Formats: sequence, structure tokens, C-alpha cells
Amino acid sequence: MQKIIISLICCLLPTFAFADTVKIQDNAPDSHIVVKGDTLWDISAKFFKDPWQWPQIWGLNKDTIKDPHWIYPGDVVHLDRASGTLHIGQIKKSEETTGAGKSDSAKLSPRVYVQSSEHNAIPSISASAIEPFLSRPLIIEKNGLADAPTIVGTHEKRVLLASGDIAYVKGLSKEQGLLWQIYRPGKTLLDPENNEVLGYEAMYLGDAEVEKFADISTLKIVKSLKEINKGDQLIVASSEFAGSYVPRVPDSQIAARVISIYAGVSQAGQHSIVTLNKGLRDGLENGHVLALYRKGDVIKEKGETHTLPDMRYGLLFVFRTFDKVAYALVMRTRLPVQLLDSALTP
Repeated sequence: MQKIIISLICCLLPTFAFADTVKIQDNAPDSHIVVKGDTLWDISAKFFKDPWQWPQIWGLNKDTIKDPHWIYPGDVVHLDRASGTLHIGQIKKSEETTGAGKSDSAKLSPRVYVQSSEHNAIPSISASAIEPFLSRPLIIEKNGLADAPTIVGTHEKRVLLASGDIAYVKGLSKEQGLLWQIYRPGKTLLDPENNEVLGYEAMYLGDAEVEKFADISTLKIVKSLKEINKGDQLIVASSEFAGSYVPRVPDSQIAARVISIYAGVSQAGQHSIVTLNKGLRDGLENGHVLALYRKGDVIKEKGETHTLPDMRYGLLFVFRTFDKVAYALVMRTRLPVQLLDSALTP
């Protein structure tokens, strides 16, 4: 009898540990039909209080954690309240759906979805919030523009260029294609901990298309967000698919700081983009979720100085990583995000 009890406790231990980390919403539905516009984060949040614990919620292992391309519009997500996990099923009409006295109810049954294109799978987070940060570099590594093609002249000696104008560029490579993006080096990103140069914020100016390749190539400005002039540099246009990563906790302890907020402001709110001083070399990956912390205030009480504990106030979702820095989307926050706030492994 004692052995049976011990065995039962051992079987239940993983369940108890899981229940302590993943909590079901009080108003969680039994199921949800996936529709276009859903995200992995939003679906998980319908059922659980901590949607960022996606791998535990879906019971993924390390072999499948980075491949979320199996959830599509039309899938039905079911909540197993006993195990605290979600799984995919399908709505099938009952065979007895016609004729007098026949039932028109639907029944749910598990199935495997076969899909030809991963681009129809729902993304981890809203693609519209991060698309510009995926298709444009915006962070240039040190010396990243050293050998980049450069605008050396303008048609009719124009000082400033806009959409529709012609520019002459040195250093273009025919093998890299016709479409290019125009940048100007901007703010230097320094690590607040040791003053290391991590990279540079590049100011995106517009898009251009090559009309003729030569030693001095001719290109046309097809889009301009800001005025363009001689000395501005070009980078090959890129297009990355947004959302091909699973929300998850880093395997190691990450201790990052917010070193820049998009648009040059000093504070950020929910769905804002921030830059962190950690990147690929530090073990940070696309999909990692980090907790935001504000340093505790220093107070004086009866002549003594005390430092209050750091306060956790929000969550970040890392969606694009460079070698030394990363972009993250503010998913949840109770306070304005400020420069030098900490972003730590939850």
C-alpha cells in the first residue's frame, strides 16, 4: 500500500509543479475556433493567465518548440482542464444532420492538419506591429556600412532627393538585385554596463530601384520618408516572414537593459518597440519572453537609507535579434517603460 501511495505521489508531482506555473483563466472557454487575425499569444491568453508559457501550455518539447506552423484558421483549440494543456481538434458535422428527427449538432474530434504553406499559419504576435522592423535593418552592426554603396551624385545637381528623383551610386552589385533601401547612420548604441559600441541606429530614408548598372549606377527613388542626399548609403532590400517563432522563456538567465525606444522617445507603452543591449552572442533568440523590472527607489527612514526591491511591471517579446542587440515588443505593462529598465528571464 505504501509503495502505491509513493508511486501515486511521484506521478502527480509534475502536475502539481505545472499547476504552480501555469494558471487557467477564471473565464476560460472549453474551446476556441481559430480565425484569421488570431495570434498564438492571444489564443493562449484566452485560456491561461501567463500566455508567454506557450511551450508548457501546448506540451511542446525542445524538438518542436521552434516550429509553430501547425495552427491555422479553422482549427479548434481545446482546453484540457485536468492537465492544464491545449490541443488542436476539428469540428465535424454529425453524420445524422439531415432528415426528420435527425440531429444538427456538431461534434469535435482530433485530427492532423496538412498545410502546403507555412505562411497561412497564425503568427506568434501581430505582424502589423513589427513588420517594419523585420523588413528593414534599423540596427547596423559596427562597420556595417563601411563598404555599402553610396550616393555620389544627383540628376541636375539636386541637393535633396525625393520620390521620383534620379541618383547616381558607386559600389552597386548586379548580383544583389534591383531593389535597395536607403539609410543614414544615426545614434550610436552603447552598452550601459561597459560602454561597448553595440551598433548604430540607422535612419531609414526610403526605397530605390536600379535603372542601369555601371561603375556609377543609375537608380530611381521610388519611396522617400525623409529627404535624401549625397553620402547616404544603400542596403539590399529584405523581406522576412513575421511570426515564425514560439513565445518561450530563455533556457539561460538573461539580464538585459532597455537602451533605446523607437522614435527617440524616453518612455514606451504597450505595443511599443524597444532595443535591448543583449543579442545572439548572449543567448537571446527570437520568441524569447523577458520580464520588465524597474529599479527600486532609495528611501530614508529614521536616518537610515534603504533600497526598495526592484518591481516587475511588464513583459517583452523578442522578435528580432542581431549579434549584440535585439528588438522587443512591449506585450504587457503597468508602467511606462523607461530607458535602462531591466529585462530579465521570468
